[in-house]
Amino acid sequence: MKFGDKLFFTMVVLLTVIFAVFGAWMLYSNFFRLLDRAVQQGNNDSRMFRFLFEMGYQSVEEYGDEYAVKSTMENISGSVEKGGSRCFVLQDNGGYLYGRDYVLSKNFEEEVEELADSLDDDDTYGYCIRNVGDEYYMLTAALSDVAKEPVYLGTCWDFTSIYEDRAELLKQYRIALICLMTLGGFVIYVLSRYITRPITSLDKLAGRIADGNYEFRSHNKSRDEVGSLARSFNRMTDRLVDQMEAKSREAKQKEDFTAAFAHELKTPLTSIIGYADMLNSIDLSEAERREAYFYIYGQGKRLESLSHKLLDLVSIDRGTESFRIVNVKHMEENIRATMRPVWKSRNIRGRVNMDKGTIYGDEELLLSLFYNLLDNAVKAVAEERESFILLKGTARKDGYEVKVVDNGRGIPKDEIGRITEAFYMVDKSRSRREGGAGIGMALCQKIVEIHGAELKIDSNLGEGTVIQICFPPSQEFMESQKGADEEEE
Repeated sequence: MKFGDKLFFTMVVLLTVIFAVFGAWMLYSNFFRLLDRAVQQGNNDSRMFRFLFEMGYQSVEEYGDEYAVKSTMENISGSVEKGGSRCFVLQDNGGYLYGRDYVLSKNFEEEVEELADSLDDDDTYGYCIRNVGDEYYMLTAALSDVAKEPVYLGTCWDFTSIYEDRAELLKQYRIALICLMTLGGFVIYVLSRYITRPITSLDKLAGRIADGNYEFRSHNKSRDEVGSLARSFNRMTDRLVDQMEAKSREAKQKEDFTAAFAHELKTPLTSIIGYADMLNSIDLSEAERREAYFYIYGQGKRLESLSHKLLDLVSIDRGTESFRIVNVKHMEENIRATMRPVWKSRNIRGRVNMDKGTIYGDEELLLSLFYNLLDNAVKAVAEERESFILLKGTARKDGYEVKVVDNGRGIPKDEIGRITEAFYMVDKSRSRREGGAGIGMALCQKIVEIHGAELKIDSNLGEGTVIQICFPPSQEFMESQKGADEEEE
């Protein structure tokens, strides 16, 4: 059963129970109030009957009991028997002095006798209500000792109209309840559909997304719980799509990585196998053998360099346990001394200028980062024109900034976002010719990430490239790492 149907049936049942219970309470409360009022009136009239009977009896008791009773009842019956009530006088021995025919016609003999037997000197009044077919009567009795023998003065009241009024009201109430439930059921049905419509919409939306249609979103803008659920559902779907796209990109990158890695192995291995086969199967001159040895050695060194790069890329995530406060000026001297002969051999105007400051990190990894960036810059500059490379470090309030600037061939705008992928090379032929494998920038990206820094690349084709790295303040990064370690514990 759908939620809307459950809501509809629940509300209809609840409304029916509430109105039935409340209506029954009101009807029966009103009925018992009227009944109590009628009973009270009957008791009052019974007492009045006793009073009038005793007063009239005393005035003629000298003529005997039977005459006194008959004379008294003839005098007071007009005052007592009114509004449909009837009177009777019963002796202690069970004989009737008045009203016997009426009692017998209604078959009240047993009720009258039981009512008379229930009276005594302490309780001289009593009543009961009896049902005869479709009629209801109230019998009252009062014990009087004015005569020589005790007599019971009774009245019989017709209460049928009270019960008929109750039955009529119940009938009208049932009709009203049916009409109310019909109208209320229709209103509840419409409201239940209106209330559950956003949930139904979300259900259909979830089905579409489950079928692979990830572009659909909920347009519910309400501020209630359903609207909040819809917004949460949209955020969940957006995150799911982002994660799927990330997984897809990751799978594509792994596929590209595997293909590129296989390709990178293929070329040197083909050369090594080819020259080794030549040495084994063909008589070569000394010069040819030396050339073969040179190619085998060169391609072997290339494979060795490739394996080292891959090991660095795989093992770079070694945590921050080795991080220390690194003096930038100390790295400046190291970088300048290492790069000076490289720049001189390539006729490059190179410069290293770093402000005083500190970076919280691993000095070995930071040097590897800067060496890789400078090595890429060296490979990017053209030998046929005057080239320059600048490594500039600037101390800032929000951390430390390092820029590597060159006037090399630049990077196409549509390829800037991919140069940090492993084995991705903008100019594959030039990179292989210069000994590159496309791993350097991927290694740089990982080093930047574990230092909590941000890498930005700006390049114009044929003009040069600017690579900017923004390191966070040392103290702030230390505290963030400490907090992360505490959360893991």
